[in-house]
Amino acid sequence: QVQLVESGGGLVQAGGSLRLTCAASGRTYSTYHMGWFRQAPGKEREFVAGITRSGGSTTYADSVKGRFTISRDNAKNTMYLQMNGLKPEDTAVYYCAAGLFWNNYNYWGQGTQVTVSS
Repeated sequence: QVQLVESGGGLVQAGGSLRLTCAASGRTYSTYHMGWFRQAPGKEREFVAGITRSGGSTTYADSVKGRFTISRDNAKNTMYLQMNGLKPEDTAVYYCAAGLFWNNYNYWGQGTQVTVSS
């Protein structure tokens, strides 16, 4: 089992940057595929980016390609989401997630709010 805690959210102007961090507990962190999701008010939660156990492969939603970068440091049990060129439509609560199988996430953090002003 793994526990996840997100941090790094906040208020930023359009065009700005933020880096989200997901800290994981447990000695088996490197066995989990990881991902970032987000949920805007009145909308369903959507996939943002994913990264494999080793960090060797990543995938992104079309809406964030070229602007967001997902990475992880297995030695620190940590995952990151670097967000550049933020837009008002990126405003949402961002969640990190973990799963033993790709695209099948079983564990979720509590979320961190990202607000982008125009």
